[in-house]
Amino acid sequence: MPLIFVNYRTDDEEATATLVDRELSRVFGNENVFRASKSIGPGSRFPQELLTAVRRSSVLLAVIGPRWLKAGGSGGRSPLEDENDWTRREIQEALETGAVVIPLLVGGAERLRSEELPAEIGELADCQYRRLNHRNADADLVRLADDLVKLLPELAAAARSNGYQSPSVTSDDNRGGEASDKRGGEADGSGDAGVRARVIKHRQRGGIGNLNGDFSGTFVSEPQGPVHTGSGHLYQAREQHVGPQISSDGGAVNYVADNHGEVQQGDRNGRPEDGRR
Repeated sequence: MPLIFVNYRTDDEEATATLVDRELSRVFGNENVFRASKSIGPGSRFPQELLTAVRRSSVLLAVIGPRWLKAGGSGGRSPLEDENDWTRREIQEALETGAVVIPLLVGGAERLRSEELPAEIGELADCQYRRLNHRNADADLVRLADDLVKLLPELAAAARSNGYQSPSVTSDDNRGGEASDKRGGEADGSGDAGVRARVIKHRQRGGIGNLNGDFSGTFVSEPQGPVHTGSGHLYQAREQHVGPQISSDGGAVNYVADNHGEVQQGDRNGRPEDGRR
């Protein structure tokens, strides 16, 4: 049982209908896309096959080109005025059976107006349409397939069973992966930056924003006075707050959590220099 019925006018956009059929058959499976010249076998009764297929379909795509309203027609009339016009009959049958009907406007085809259509298919002008431009056919067909996948669960299941994954979704995933690599992957190994292995975000108040990666040296959160960054103990005039030591290449460094007042610097052994007590 087909899920998608491709409706078209032979002397309007038959080649485009073939293109649409091939792409959707690739996504949803050949058996799930009906196109008359492909799906009706030799010796089959044409009218019965057409009506049965459209009644069983979930979606009808009406491929509409610039000549759709004007093509053929005796006496200068639109072929849609003929009750036996198969393009009209297929659309009417789909509307009556409750299928989703999507006008696919090709090239410069204008949006339909209800006054241009027979009353039996006037509702077609109210159906949300999609466009297919031959200069951008690949992207437009991908968008159409994505729309159908999102539209009906049975179409989504058919696409999954055929291993289909939207290129647009894949592209987004790749961008997300690249962003993840930048946030938490290996550095480029240049060695110029002090960031390596992974990115660590540290939220703090003060003059230093986000620090990334492993680092060595002295980290000061919110200094409120002069800061001593050399080796040895830290002395200050009013109070002395000696925090835990952080190991670094240059020896022990005192981390001072809350620094007030002036800071005095000692000698290499940590003793206050003469005259600075």
